[in-house]
Amino acid sequence: MSAHENLSRMMESGIVAVIRAESGELLADVAEALVAGGVDVMEVTFTVPDAVEVIREVKRRIGDKILLGAGTVLDTETCRAAILAGAEFIVSPSTDVEVIKLCRRYDKVVTPGVFTPTEAVTAWQAGADILKVFPADIGGPAHIKGLRGPLPQCRFMPTGGVNLDTAADFLRAGSVALGVGGALVEKRAVEAGDFGRIEELAKQYKQIVTDTRNE
Repeated sequence: MSAHENLSRMMESGIVAVIRAESGELLADVAEALVAGGVDVMEVTFTVPDAVEVIREVKRRIGDKILLGAGTVLDTETCRAAILAGAEFIVSPSTDVEVIKLCRRYDKVVTPGVFTPTEAVTAWQAGADILKVFPADIGGPAHIKGLRGPLPQCRFMPTGGVNLDTAADFLRAGSVALGVGGALVEKRAVEAGDFGRIEELAKQYKQIVTDTRNE
């Protein structure tokens, strides 16, 4: 699918699950639990050992049932490796214009990290699709609303600090999607193989998205 179609899918989902763990062995099982709970957009972070192989494995097992991306992408070398492994979107905690250009070349959705208006404008002008506001727990929903004031043309996705208590407020502030990590893919649930817990949390986040958008 094209970057335009995948961007639409991300925004329609409203939730981008951030998957990270000490081992990549269980992450395909985590991905299947997320899908069962209604979350079909997720990123495997490059803090996961052998992240490229994990992306390939998840892609092989689940395929088009999910939109799979790569996170914590800090440079063009990592970006290209992720894309060749099957990542359909690229997420970074920072803004690297060369990474944005590479994603444009390969027709992939790119979501660089920003925090200030200057960073947001720089990333947007370079061709970013969604701006990942990180860490979002510092400014909270008010920070998203503040950024959207002078930059209504930009799409924002808070990550870091998004949980069941804050998710609705981030959406009300104008976020097009929410990046949710440990509050959805709980470390202890992954380590225990408690995929039912992850599925249940996924259902709760999806319900918040549905309810808030229907207000």
